[in-house]
Amino acid sequence: MPDVPAFPMERDCPFDPPPELSRIRAECPVSRVRLWDGSHPWLVTGYDDQRAVLADHRFSADVTRPGYPHVTAASAARRKRSRAFISMDEPEHGMYRKMLTGTFMIKRVEALRPRIQRIVDDLIDTLLAGTSPADLVANFALPVPSLVICELLGVPYADHDFFQRCSRILVSTRSTPLEATTAADELKDYLSRLLERKSAEPADDLLSRLVAEQSGTLTRSQLADMALLLLVAGHETTANMIGLGTLTLLRHPDQLAELRETEDPKVVAGAVEELLRYLNIVHSGRRRVATEDVEVGGRLIRAGEGVIVTTDTGNRDASAFPDPDVLDIHRQARHHVAFGYGVHQCLGQPLARVELQVVYGTLYRRIPTLRLAVPLEEIRFKHDMLVYGVHELPVSW
Repeated sequence: MPDVPAFPMERDCPFDPPPELSRIRAECPVSRVRLWDGSHPWLVTGYDDQRAVLADHRFSADVTRPGYPHVTAASAARRKRSRAFISMDEPEHGMYRKMLTGTFMIKRVEALRPRIQRIVDDLIDTLLAGTSPADLVANFALPVPSLVICELLGVPYADHDFFQRCSRILVSTRSTPLEATTAADELKDYLSRLLERKSAEPADDLLSRLVAEQSGTLTRSQLADMALLLLVAGHETTANMIGLGTLTLLRHPDQLAELRETEDPKVVAGAVEELLRYLNIVHSGRRRVATEDVEVGGRLIRAGEGVIVTTDTGNRDASAFPDPDVLDIHRQARHHVAFGYGVHQCLGQPLARVELQVVYGTLYRRIPTLRLAVPLEEIRFKHDMLVYGVHELPVSW
């Protein structure tokens, strides 16, 4: 297939999907692309087609199936050694997910809002007491969700340098298979030892409850795989949304001013949904493999063929979002696909929403003169990571 474009594609603007992706969505919304390993999965770029694929049980999330379109050689090697439950199909996926649903229910997560508010306020206090300029990623965006997920799971935050280092290796597209598997093994061993301590000395945290309730159902290795997913996903995604969302708002000063001055939590919540739609940090797409022949968007996808759902283009589809390339914090954007769709949609989305609402509703109000400390051209964007964002965000006030 000599004319098949390579995926992923380069961006022209760091805040928008690659223009080639937008062209494909307009001209041939379901078409082939070429991956790093020479395979040619299908690319699904339109909003309606994406929701159809993500809701269809005939498209498998099982990374062990032949034809699954792995992101990199490193991710393929790591996932062959152990699978997270998000990479499983029903009923296995549902069994694991049910073990966690209660923890991430909206009512349960809302009860955490006061504690999240204290974490945010304390970090802002520390930031203001330090020197300006400062890196907002290292001093705020990364610590907020790291502290929250550590308290929820029962992982000592004192170990954050270790688990954040492992996480960076796991989500880097530049990691070799050996580097990724070594980092995963180190982190899994750490969590296995922690689970053993929880078994002997349980506390009021999620890992202690899982050990107590699931010891007869899951092995220690399976529990550690679950803990690894929750720890990495629980801080990487939200941290990147905080940094990238702040940079985006700094480039839209009128909307930032409105968000800073509002006392209406609905405006803040709406801004969170719009930023999730507009930015969509899952820039490598959601991946599936067909288990049967299925027609999508007028194209026949055969059993065993891989599929990549580029939710960044779905969230910029004019059929679902008028003027999709315009940031509008008053847009009704809750139906975006930033968290996926169907049974595999992000389990932790209620927690992410509360964290982002607290951050976006507090940071700019408490630091009203917050501004970039370097030109935009000097910002390093995470083109080399599975989760998109900024490596650093130098700010002053």
